[in-house]
Amino acid sequence: MILNVYERTYPVDPARLGDLLDRVADRNSPLWPPSWPPMILDRPLSVGARGGHGPIRYHCTAYEPGHLAEFTFNLPIFKGTHTFEVLDNTLRHTIHAQPRGLGHVAWPLAIRHLHDACLEDLLDHAADSLGHPPAHRARWSPYVRFLRHVAPRPQRRSGATAPH
Repeated sequence: MILNVYERTYPVDPARLGDLLDRVADRNSPLWPPSWPPMILDRPLSVGARGGHGPIRYHCTAYEPGHLAEFTFNLPIFKGTHTFEVLDNTLRHTIHAQPRGLGHVAWPLAIRHLHDACLEDLLDHAADSLGHPPAHRARWSPYVRFLRHVAPRPQRRSGATAPH
C-alpha cells in the first residue's frame, strides 16, 4: 500500500489556499509548479473531469470548491487516489493507492522520487503565489535530476524553465 502525504502550513487565510486549489489545472496555475508537466483536464475542475500530468492519468471523483479535489488514477499500475485538501491554513496532498504489476517496481525506483520532488516544488510555488516565499527552496536530488534527464521530455508551459 502507498500512503504518501505532503503538507505545508501558510500564514494566510484558508480562502486564499482554496483559491489556489480551485486553480490547480489552470493554464498558468498559481499552484502547479511550472517546471513539471502541467495538470491538464478536459474541462474545468469538477467531478468527472479527466486528464492528468505527463503520463499520469486520472479523473476527478470528488470536488468541494476551496476545500478538496480528489482524483482517481486511470492507470494499470495503481489503484487509488491522489487528493488535495485545504485544512485551515494547511495545504495537504495525499496519495492513497495500491500498486499493481509494474507499479510495485516503478513506484519505489522512479515515480516516488519524481512525485516527491514535484510536490515539494508545488508547495514552494504555492508559497510564492501567496507572497510568502519559502526560506529554503526544495532542491532536486541528483537521482531526480538523472530521472528527469533520461525521461522523455514533457511539454512545459511557455516560459517555464527547470530552475534546479
